[in-house]
Amino acid sequence: MIDHRGYRANVGIILCNKNNQLLWARRINQDSWQFPQGGINENETPESAMYRELHEEVGLLPEHVAIRSCTKDWLHYNLPKRHIRYHQHPHCIGQKQIWFLLDIKCDDTSVDLNKSDHQEFDHWQWVDYWRPAQEVVHFKKHVYINALTEFAPLLFSRQSGLRIPPQELQVARHPYSMRRQQRRI
Repeated sequence: MIDHRGYRANVGIILCNKNNQLLWARRINQDSWQFPQGGINENETPESAMYRELHEEVGLLPEHVAIRSCTKDWLHYNLPKRHIRYHQHPHCIGQKQIWFLLDIKCDDTSVDLNKSDHQEFDHWQWVDYWRPAQEVVHFKKHVYINALTEFAPLLFSRQSGLRIPPQELQVARHPYSMRRQQRRI
């Protein structure tokens, strides 16, 4: 679903283990890492899209996870001009995403990257909480920082120091804070 402004509705999935590490996945045949994510189909809720994408991309079922939270608002990013498909209508200029924070309740052997005919990832690993915001492709960085910042208080105490982004990520967060839009479709 692409809205009137050109943003495709999408969900992002942050899977967290009992050590507050996050599932970080490498795009197939690329050296590009990201969280699982995917589009919301017409007449599909963000939650049902999340469960569908969770199964398609990492092979997990609803019983393998528990929803801890989702972002209060849509988080937007624009695609670089070279990624915009101008020949398609409507034009998609970027994505608007609802992010879900999930606790994984199964063991690592349940993760299966080969569940879909269109495999997205060829490798995954558990990483420290802020690492994805430091490594993701540049045009998604502010969305990752905003989602991780919103979820951090749910996972970390004030004393842990992980509640706020590291200093190098804080600067990247502020210019985009005003771009958040109301979440409901």
